[in-house]
Amino acid sequence: MHLTKQFFRLRTTLAALAALLMLSPAIAAEGPAMLLHMLDYIRVDYPATVNNRQVTDIEEYAEMQEFSTQVIVLTGQLDNSPDKALLLQEGKQLQSAIEQRLPPRKINTLVQSMSERIASNYPVVTTPRRTPPLATGERLYQQECASCHGVSGDGNGPLAARFNPPPINFQEMGRQRERSTWGLYSAITQGVEGTAMPAFDGLSEEQRWALAFHVANFPFSGEQRSAGQAVWQENPEAREWMPDLAAVSKLTPAEAEERFGRQGLELLAYLRSAPHAVSTTQGALVTARVMLDNSLESYRHGDLQQAYQQSLSAYLDGFELGETALSNVAPQATRAIEREMLQYREKIRAGAPLPEVEALHAGLLAELDLAIDTLAESRMSGEAGFLSAFVILLREGLEAILLLAAMAAVLIRSGRRDTLPYLHAGWIAALGFGGVTWAVSSYLFTISGAGRELTEGLTALLACAVLLYVGFWLHDKTHATRWREFVDTRIRTALQGRSLWLLTFIAFIAVYREVFETVLFYQALWLQAEAEVHTFLWGGIAAAAVSLVALGWFLLRTSVRLPLKLVFRVNAAVLFLLAVAFAGHGVAGLQEAGWLSIGQISFPSVDLLGIYPTLETLGAQLGVVAVVAFIFLRGRIQGRQEADGLA
Repeated sequence: MHLTKQFFRLRTTLAALAALLMLSPAIAAEGPAMLLHMLDYIRVDYPATVNNRQVTDIEEYAEMQEFSTQVIVLTGQLDNSPDKALLLQEGKQLQSAIEQRLPPRKINTLVQSMSERIASNYPVVTTPRRTPPLATGERLYQQECASCHGVSGDGNGPLAARFNPPPINFQEMGRQRERSTWGLYSAITQGVEGTAMPAFDGLSEEQRWALAFHVANFPFSGEQRSAGQAVWQENPEAREWMPDLAAVSKLTPAEAEERFGRQGLELLAYLRSAPHAVSTTQGALVTARVMLDNSLESYRHGDLQQAYQQSLSAYLDGFELGETALSNVAPQATRAIEREMLQYREKIRAGAPLPEVEALHAGLLAELDLAIDTLAESRMSGEAGFLSAFVILLREGLEAILLLAAMAAVLIRSGRRDTLPYLHAGWIAALGFGGVTWAVSSYLFTISGAGRELTEGLTALLACAVLLYVGFWLHDKTHATRWREFVDTRIRTALQGRSLWLLTFIAFIAVYREVFETVLFYQALWLQAEAEVHTFLWGGIAAAAVSLVALGWFLLRTSVRLPLKLVFRVNAAVLFLLAVAFAGHGVAGLQEAGWLSIGQISFPSVDLLGIYPTLETLGAQLGVVAVVAFIFLRGRIQGRQEADGLA
């Protein structure tokens, strides 16, 4: 059996070394995550291999020696960073400490130092981007893990006897004391060499975090979690011990007990079972602060490209994730931070003198610290949650209903009630896609900030093009003669062709645009609210839905009396205005993703209309205005020609 185990590990080691040699380009991207995973594996397993400088498990100790060598190899293949030399030095110290069989405390200190340097210098995920859904984690555990690790995590699943080494007993606190939730996430993502534990890289990032948080609860008892809840509610210092999800996910039980005593261990037990209790928004701002420090350090070392990427990450992967919540309590501070972060990135891109960059950096840190304190003091009340949820859905839904009512009036006044099903098909399809959007938006919250901004920017520009086309179509029908021609030659023959599907498409766009915005607003609102406020959010959504049904019925009944020409012109004007706004939002999204340069000018900013003080966004919007002006003038000329012909 020992020979089988050694052969399996040798085969795994050779495969890993072959991968290191053959896939070095991939390591440049995945190296930091793999390195963190390997360090965490050493921290957890080393204490069981050495006692008083005596080897207690020869095979496990040999594995520690092997992994310490791979740590040096992987560290050497990392991209250059200000701390890479220190990382290499600490990697060699770790290898030497293992060779000397130093106490686990020394190994843990070196591993923790290296892990912190890697996390601060390289874009690796060490904390959830949003509160993990624990119900999803429990479901995934029963589907993917229980057959090996057991339903209760005791390592005695139906298939456990097949494997050597056997599956981990997650209930055993002795081993789990050194395991952080991030360590579990890393093992789920990367797999564990030398065991039957596969990599679950087919799961989304959010699903892996949910699974990790579920597993992280096994070593704790219900009594510990209850005691931790009391600590969280009654001890003011508790929120300083573990202020955000980053602290909860990276802290091991051993570290929690060492730093904060028995209460720290109980508090960690509670927060692992209730991650919604900590502020993800504060964590996002803390992340922004750390990345800004890293960017300044890179700039001081002359690495302008690395400094710019880190400054971009400070905004996209840090500040932007907490921007919505902060804007609700401090809108002016939010705009100021966003503006200063933009200036900071542009100074770095332009290679400005170091004193200028340092001055902007210092001002940004002061603003972020104030924002973090502001968020710590503010909690969303149930009443505020209800009102926010009510207003979001009512505002967005009312816009869609107004446009639908106007379109229905056009069809009814033209004597074509038989075409209304096409209109209804459009908005019903848009609501159906709302569910898909919720799932997609959840995914967008887990991908990198640059990817998210790029997706949103391209989508906004596509929407701008669609709205211009639809707006042109509506404007082209504002003249009675042209509308009658459209009715006679198009609508009356549409049932044999495809023309009426344009009505479906317009209705879909009108409603789905509002659905898309509503989903994103609710995603941010849900993350900001505490668990006890979620009931109020559902209440606000329900009240708004009832109000919209009543308003929709009233508007659809009365809009038939609206003047046909006025309806078309108002609709066209609204769509053209939306196209201008989408052009601004789209270009701004590409700028925030780092795809377009940013030429700042002195100009008012109106976020609702997509107006930002940059040459690129304003230039795109002026282009849309020029297209709109051309369409309008062309319509006027054609209208005069028709009038002259009738005369």
